[in-house]
Amino acid sequence: MGFLAFLLLGLIAGAIAKLILPGKQGGGWIVTLLLGVVGALLGGWLGSVLFGRGVEGFFDLGSWLLAIGGSIIVLLIYGLIVGRGDRRRA
Repeated sequence: MGFLAFLLLGLIAGAIAKLILPGKQGGGWIVTLLLGVVGALLGGWLGSVLFGRGVEGFFDLGSWLLAIGGSIIVLLIYGLIVGRGDRRRA
């Protein structure tokens, strides 16, 4: 998969992860892109370790599921970090 296709996959996977998770997540489209790309990398790594399959192609359903799953994990971790910082200031 090419670099731009991977960025697009990360952006869409991050947006889908934000839609799936309840509540309001902060960050604009750049944060969504970064979280989605990190999530796609994490999902691909976890998929290769657990299932012997990583993020292989843009039009592959398994790639999308791994990228969205990884983005959800990264978004949950991001929410814990950012949420914890908000509680200290209040």
